[in-house]
Amino acid sequence: MNVHSGTSNSYYNAKAGLLLIRPITLKPNWSRSGLSTVKAEKSSGQWECFEIENEILSTALYLLRMGNCAQQLQKKHSRSVSDLSDPSTPRFRDDSRTPFSYAQVIPFTLFELETITKSFRPDYILGEGGFGTVYKGYIDDNLRVGLKSLPVAVKVLNKEGLQGHREWLTEVNFLGQLRHPNLVKLIGYCCEDDHRLLVYEFMLRGSLENHLFRKTTAPLSWSRRMMIALGAAKGLAFLHNAERPVIYRDFKTSNILLDSDYTAKLSDFGLAKAGPQGDETHVSTRVMGTYGYAAPEYVMTGHLTARSDVYSFGVVLLEMLTGRKSVDKTKPSKEQNLVDWARPKLNDKRKLLQIIDPRLENQYSIRAAQKACSLAYYCLSQNPKARPLMSDVVETLEPLQCTGDPLIPGATTAAGAAFAMGGVPDYRMHRRFAKNVGPGAVCRSPNPNCSPGGPAACRVR
Repeated sequence: MNVHSGTSNSYYNAKAGLLLIRPITLKPNWSRSGLSTVKAEKSSGQWECFEIENEILSTALYLLRMGNCAQQLQKKHSRSVSDLSDPSTPRFRDDSRTPFSYAQVIPFTLFELETITKSFRPDYILGEGGFGTVYKGYIDDNLRVGLKSLPVAVKVLNKEGLQGHREWLTEVNFLGQLRHPNLVKLIGYCCEDDHRLLVYEFMLRGSLENHLFRKTTAPLSWSRRMMIALGAAKGLAFLHNAERPVIYRDFKTSNILLDSDYTAKLSDFGLAKAGPQGDETHVSTRVMGTYGYAAPEYVMTGHLTARSDVYSFGVVLLEMLTGRKSVDKTKPSKEQNLVDWARPKLNDKRKLLQIIDPRLENQYSIRAAQKACSLAYYCLSQNPKARPLMSDVVETLEPLQCTGDPLIPGATTAAGAAFAMGGVPDYRMHRRFAKNVGPGAVCRSPNPNCSPGGPAACRVR
């Protein structure tokens, strides 16, 4: 279902959860191809003829692409993934210095994936999204000799023509070459006829979205939320600092998956884009993403930068701090948009505790809450240049991993009071977004993962 957003050139796709901006339609000019110029005064019948011919041409090109796809992907694995991409998809260098190779990804047959999902039985469904349905499966030596035994998640992409193929190809292109502890691992793919499938590592604990907002799920603790925030931040920082920077473009709670240890991993790279290079300041692209998470300047102009991801990270961090969704129509009108409601309170010490998730009571210090809220505040700046880099976000979150579950104001222990007053360094908005702890500072957190009295654990590096 498409809902107009109130402007003539944009609409919201409710099924996919996407806010889309209609591209401006220009008058076609065929002079360079030897055809006569099409004038605006032509009759409606002639325009219909032009549109039909254009559709036939597009369909023919698409079918030709589909026919060649499987043959291309089955060629020797040392071949560069960029050879398979079209001009709209990212290209990476594929030489001896590149640590990522396509050989890490397994080409599966459709029959094999039907076998491990019991012909995609409904009771094997793990989840459904705008780009397809995800099923649970299990691969082992019985499926194919030499396969390592492990559970997997099989995503079947919706058959949406050329756009669906591009999203599938984008995921293979990025995840087939990029490896990081905070990116979901792509194990394999399938490209047969018009079928497009992806095989990922299975993430036992599902999405961050479910843990934050499902009433049947136990609430995440403060320390676990900070750990997840750090892991997700490291994933984004890795993408932004790659040899060819990558802009994730669809950072949200449903795309952050958690393994058995609650390690956060970014998934769903269908909208990812190769970032600007050299003197380029941005990438101009069609506006796509999820309503409530997209940076305002990107929605308005289509100019995409790494700072667009930083804004989306700020929204997710705010969701973790408040326990509220980015957009919630069940709330009073002034509270439906989380950023509009919460951001003015993030730097107000008197109002800050009013917006923290009440389920986190007695799990954090005032200083830790102030630092986390201040970080969210700057990530959500309207001015992209005022937002921190993701590497700075990582540095700011690292000392918050020391907080454990100390008492909040009213702490009765000396250690709790000392931690609340000075265990975490002040947050400062300068060139660096974190300040080193002075010599002799110690970690007083009861968190068993921190070394009592150990200075290194609490320092921002």
